[in-house]
Amino acid sequence: MENKDNGKKQVPLRLSTSLWRELNAWAEDDFRSLNGQIEYLLTECVKKRKGRAAQEPES
Repeated sequence: MENKDNGKKQVPLRLSTSLWRELNAWAEDDFRSLNGQIEYLLTECVKKRKGRAAQEPES
């Protein structure tokens, strides 16, 4: 599903209650919505993965 207003995709996501609580508390600490926190964390993970891939020597 694409939101035509901002070009973002909607993704259904199921989380355990304990993970939801942890992420929600973290989001509150960082003054973000839960959705914003999840997007931030995923963006950081992708950046880290890309950086690591660029540093790995080719075989």
